[in-house]
Amino acid sequence: MLGGLYILYRGPVNIQEMVAMRLNGKMLAAFAAVVGLGLVLSGPLSAQAPQGGEQAFKQIKLTDAHVKGFVGAQTDMAALAQKQGGQPTDQPDPKVQAELDAIAKRHGFQSFVDFDDIAFNISMVMGGLDEQGTFTDPIASIKKEIADITADKEIPEKDKKQMLDELNEALKHTPPLQYPENVEVVKKHRAAIEKVLQ
Repeated sequence: MLGGLYILYRGPVNIQEMVAMRLNGKMLAAFAAVVGLGLVLSGPLSAQAPQGGEQAFKQIKLTDAHVKGFVGAQTDMAALAQKQGGQPTDQPDPKVQAELDAIAKRHGFQSFVDFDDIAFNISMVMGGLDEQGTFTDPIASIKKEIADITADKEIPEKDKKQMLDELNEALKHTPPLQYPENVEVVKKHRAAIEKVLQ
């Protein structure tokens, strides 16, 4: 096995997908469900979606209140996802969007878009933390993966080329962590984040 960041390229790389791949088992499924809830339940949020359908996320300097609000909202978000069945739709459902906004507001966010941006920022950090709590920036992780694959003589050339193409594409679309101080904020609340996402 090659490690955490190998991805199958399916078009422009969604940073959320890439960093979430470093999370494991149940936590990955739970985190993906929560972070992508607005897209799954109500389709792309038109105010946030640039051309090509890729979600545009804003990097934000996280605070303890942001992370506590995110953690606090998980029960309500999971209940809504279960109620809706988690099926993607082409058009945003105004009723579902209103429910998402109401949940976000109850937990201190301006809207679901605000909540989703916070979730993205938390996922960027969580995706870069190893089991010991050491953070590696996603760009550095991709570069290391490229070096490891390039050096691995056991990978067939065809597979190696595909993997390297995918990782190089991911590298083009991966933003650097804009707020390094977010690492310490997320690490401080890591146990609570992991607990609600199990």
